[in-house]
Amino acid sequence: MKPGTRALGVAESYRGDESTLAGCVVRADRVVDGFVFDSCSVGGTDATDSIRRLFDRLSRPDVQYLLLAGIAPAWFNVVDLHRLHEAADRPVLAVSFEASAGLGDAIREAFTGEARKHRLETYRAQPPRRPVDVDETLFVRTVGIDSEDATRVVREFTPEGGRPEPVRVARIAARAADSLRRHSGDDDRS
Repeated sequence: MKPGTRALGVAESYRGDESTLAGCVVRADRVVDGFVFDSCSVGGTDATDSIRRLFDRLSRPDVQYLLLAGIAPAWFNVVDLHRLHEAADRPVLAVSFEASAGLGDAIREAFTGEARKHRLETYRAQPPRRPVDVDETLFVRTVGIDSEDATRVVREFTPEGGRPEPVRVARIAARAADSLRRHSGDDDRS
C-alpha cells in the first residue's frame, strides 16, 4: 500500500442522549490528515445517516476506505454498511475487537416492537464478521472489498496494539470532543 493511501476512521463517545462521532483521516504511513465531527442519537436509528453526513462534509475524494469502530454505536444504533458504501462509493470495513455470538440477543432484550424489528432487520442484512489477525484478532465486516484486500487494508493501518490507526485516533478525538461538549455547557449531559 502506498504511504499516502488514506482511510477515514469513525468512532464515537457518548454520555446521555447524544453520541459524538469523530472521523479521522489517516494515511497509511500513520500521518493524521484531517478531522470531522457529527453526532447521532443514543438508542436511535440515525447512525448510518450521521456517518454519511460526516463523510460528505469531509469532502475528501482522496479517502479510499471507511473504517468504522463496530457496527452498532450509541447503544444499538445499527449502521447499514451497504447503504453507507453506496452513499460514499468507497469500501466500508466495520472493525470490532472482541469475539461474540453477535448482537441479536442483546437487541431482542433491549428493544420491543418496531424498534426491535428495525434493528434486527438492519443487523441481519449486514455481512458476517470474519477474523483478521494483527497483533491480536480483530473481527471485520466488509462491503465493497474482497476478503484478501480487506485483510491487507486492516493490517496496513494497524501498526501495533490491535486497533487500526484511523479508528484509534478517531476514538481519542470523539472522547475529547464529547468531553469538551459536556464541560462547555452546550448541553444538558452530566
